[in-house]
Amino acid sequence: MPDNNPTHLDLQATAKQIMQQYGFQPDFPAEVTAQLGNLPVAAKEQSPSVSGANVRDLRNLLWSSIDNDTSRDLDQIEVAQRASNGDVKVMIGIADVDAYVPKQTPIDQHAARETTTVYAAVCNFPMLPEQLSTGVSSLLENQDRPAIVIEFIVDAGGNLKSSDVYRALVQNKAQLQYNSVGAWLEGTAAAPPKVAGSADLQMQLKLQDEIAQKLKNQRFAHGALTLQTDEVHPLVLNNQVVDVVKQQRNHATDLIEDFMIAANGVVARMLESVSSLRRIVRTPKRWDRIVELAATKGEKLPAQPDSKALNDFLLRRKAADPDHFADLSLAVIKLIGPGEYVVERAGGTAPGHFGLAVQDYTHSTAPNRRFADVVTQRLIKAMLAHQTNPYADDELTAIATNCTLREDAARKVEREMSKRLAAIAMQHRIGEVFDAIVTGVTDHGTFVRVLQPHIEGLLAQGAQGLDVGDKLRAKLIRTDPQKGYIDFSRA
Repeated sequence: MPDNNPTHLDLQATAKQIMQQYGFQPDFPAEVTAQLGNLPVAAKEQSPSVSGANVRDLRNLLWSSIDNDTSRDLDQIEVAQRASNGDVKVMIGIADVDAYVPKQTPIDQHAARETTTVYAAVCNFPMLPEQLSTGVSSLLENQDRPAIVIEFIVDAGGNLKSSDVYRALVQNKAQLQYNSVGAWLEGTAAAPPKVAGSADLQMQLKLQDEIAQKLKNQRFAHGALTLQTDEVHPLVLNNQVVDVVKQQRNHATDLIEDFMIAANGVVARMLESVSSLRRIVRTPKRWDRIVELAATKGEKLPAQPDSKALNDFLLRRKAADPDHFADLSLAVIKLIGPGEYVVERAGGTAPGHFGLAVQDYTHSTAPNRRFADVVTQRLIKAMLAHQTNPYADDELTAIATNCTLREDAARKVEREMSKRLAAIAMQHRIGEVFDAIVTGVTDHGTFVRVLQPHIEGLLAQGAQGLDVGDKLRAKLIRTDPQKGYIDFSRA
């Protein structure tokens, strides 16, 4: 019998072991530490001054950030201004990580190998040393920071009229959190103290929320998918996993998402004249199964992939059966498949992002956490300075391939840790029967996710004839925290 005692599982050591298993280097090499020793000098020399060429001083604006409650690797801040004609100027300041991490230095080489920060639930494995990512290159409150500002004008209908990208010096005036700001924007809770204490900040956040919703409505009109995944996270008290809880989306999370999608589109279009990285989600190969799923709900989708038709179907299902919409969304996400990085050469056309219904999309807004964004930042700065592209096409191709592979590996690390934490949380519920949905059918077996709590596991018995999206009753028959196994049988 497996030993289900969670005290025998060192979660931190397990996370590190899984990182290494999937090819990550969780400890920074000696040459990175040596470079960090010179960081104070390098940071002072490389941070743009107010009088620097083509660097605007925007520290007086009411910038704020919204992120997770515990986040310190702050990549972006936002501010908006309404013009007399009703248009709204949105400015998004992105941390200028390149100012502290020159290309081909040891820190950059390590980031190029890892490509992403991995969030392993009980601990994080940062792509950049925390002296940078949660320190001098993070847009921390009340700190002057160099930034790349992505600016765009939104009209009353939510259309982007114009855009600009430039370097600036900024200062985050209020570091805010998703949960508290989201509840306030939705009218379900009082304003958090920083917001309550500033009428100007209240107006600013409400303006941002208004514009973000207009941007979202425009994307939906063009076929962006309305999806809801109900992600869960472990609740850890005194180093013990006591439960798993659902991550709630709200107006604040949507606000940041909508602004980042718009900003990444602006950058992608800016870089059309040079070779650059694109983030794409290809047209679904398993569209036929999505059509079958719709048919089980009495709906008919076209024979050829159509994101607008799919989203209209999803919206109808969300209205008809909101309690199970997350499970339908999960099935659709699995059938669409993951995103990937590709190179778009000057004048070329990448496939676009099926889920977002946008043709021009890159990753540029999280350089403290993703290497692709650092690369894109260097492309932006070279273009602004009228310099040649700092990356050759074959170099970009290699980076795109590695970023895709490492991102997939990071998802596996996070999933492996989530499975172990879920196994710990569920070990006292063996024998219970749950409503479930099939989330995957592979050579390794059929996988299901129970609806409450949202835990995934192997359907070890009774999987014959099932496919992604099918519903069933599943009985929990075994958990093994050491291996992360959660096994069900068909009830």
